[in-house]
Amino acid sequence: MDSFGAARLHPVGTGPEDVVLDPSGRVLTGLEDGRVVRLDPATGDVETVARVPGRPLGLELLGTDELLVCASNAGLLAVALDGGAVRTVVDRFEGRPLGAVNNAAVAEDGTIWFSDSSTRFPIPRWREDLVQRTCSGRLFRRDPDGGVTEVLGGLEFANGVALAGDGSFVAVAETGARRVRRVWLTGARAGSSDVLAEDLWGYPDNIALGSDGLIWVALASPRVAALDSILRLPSAVRALVRRLPERLLPSPAPAVGAVGLDEAGRVVRGRIGTIDGFTMLTGVREVGGVVWLGSLTGDSVAVVSR
Repeated sequence: MDSFGAARLHPVGTGPEDVVLDPSGRVLTGLEDGRVVRLDPATGDVETVARVPGRPLGLELLGTDELLVCASNAGLLAVALDGGAVRTVVDRFEGRPLGAVNNAAVAEDGTIWFSDSSTRFPIPRWREDLVQRTCSGRLFRRDPDGGVTEVLGGLEFANGVALAGDGSFVAVAETGARRVRRVWLTGARAGSSDVLAEDLWGYPDNIALGSDGLIWVALASPRVAALDSILRLPSAVRALVRRLPERLLPSPAPAVGAVGLDEAGRVVRGRIGTIDGFTMLTGVREVGGVVWLGSLTGDSVAVVSR
């Protein structure tokens, strides 16, 4: 795969975790302070669309006038693009609050597929979940009538969600396992699940269907040897390790990646390497041969050619 080469950075504020483009080509992203902002790439102007409860993570357009926001412990929210009004779409399941809503995809009929990363730890404590290997992540379906169903459980930090271009399956990233799973929605395999891609170069975060028909995967960091070693320890020992100060826990490396998977799970496009001034790549969106990137910890969104 190619290196990133020259990437263009657009400052927007701290922690633009995911990115999505509106029909006018403006970039929407959510920041650490709870704001959802809109960047005009032509001018560099950044405007605040709304402020939401929780930490805005994954974003998707919801119809023509709303933005779907995965707001971590606040649940799944809808934000009016004109005026910024916020409404709750889903914030609990079977009477219990959802504490780690992370990413989503929206079908043509309004069905929403979304991930809840962990039932044990909130998103800010993601390192602890990966070390403990809780395998408590879930993939949900929210039907147009409001019903919510758990579709897949036992996931190793459920993260990015994307629908195939033909609607035949929904994919969900498992960050801890470095793989992308798939649930079939049509055909003879409907209702069953399998692995779309595994043994990825790095840890998958948000994923999104690109305009090129590929499922693009943000890779936040290459494989971390220290984490591999910890995961081989007994569960009780891992529980002790996760209580260490954050600075002593395994951390992402500077290199990042963004890859495009075809329907067979093959990496057919992608870039891997370092980007000056940009680390921990968590969001990716390919539109018209251009790839936009978000970062959980940075202060800019980046853009590169596909």
